[in-house]
Amino acid sequence: MRKLINLSLFLLLGFSSVVSATDLTDANEIVAKANLAAYYSGVDGRSEARMLIRDAQGREQKRQFTILRRDREEGGEQDFLVVFSRPADVRNTVFLVAKKPGKDDDRWLYLPGLDLVKRISAGDKRTSFVGAHYFYEDVSGRGTEEDSHVLLETTGSHYIVENTPLDTSSVEFSRYQVWINKQTFLPEKIEYQDENAELYRRVEVLESQDIQGYPTVTKSQVSDLRSGGTTTLEFRFQKYDLGMEQSVFTERSLRKPPREWLKIK
Repeated sequence: MRKLINLSLFLLLGFSSVVSATDLTDANEIVAKANLAAYYSGVDGRSEARMLIRDAQGREQKRQFTILRRDREEGGEQDFLVVFSRPADVRNTVFLVAKKPGKDDDRWLYLPGLDLVKRISAGDKRTSFVGAHYFYEDVSGRGTEEDSHVLLETTGSHYIVENTPLDTSSVEFSRYQVWINKQTFLPEKIEYQDENAELYRRVEVLESQDIQGYPTVTKSQVSDLRSGGTTTLEFRFQKYDLGMEQSVFTERSLRKPPREWLKIK
């Protein structure tokens, strides 16, 4: 599974400004392929995740959770369920997403200490996800239709695409650039600029591997370049095409998560 999110940084070797006959030139096509590679591997997927949140003073917090994902249609609507298991203060916290490209996603957060189901509004999608430097939107991905896309450069190994939000009032950035691997189409680095064109946020994947024939992110990191804080995610026990039913991704699973799919098989 890719998640949350799902983005990687490799050493960018072999950069060249020469465009080969097989290189793509349509930014929208490149972005569409990258979206499929990052979020739509298999018809469903499961992953265990370990999160390490570190602030500028070196203080650390840890999170552990399971991510379940099911596609309703290729490149279209999908569902995500994130169930936290550690530490004790976030155990049984559950995050549910119904992703609806072209519309506002539905997002819910269950807080077991209060026995409260909280609806995450569209305006909160770019706020901290459980205290991490990742945002709620990073879990299920940003809709490709929310930005305009321009191919800035084609190198020997990457497509570099600049993306500008169509609705600037809904986001905190003015634009962002994505480095997309030409072989796997995995986005390998994202850099965000503010209204003053200053770089303030970077998302990158540090490791990836092939799982069941799908290029898969196994370690990623987001850096707050203003505060100096970082959050690192490591993914384990990733599997695809498990045959999960739609009933796994209903509001009922917020209070009663599907234990049979949370176990490592």
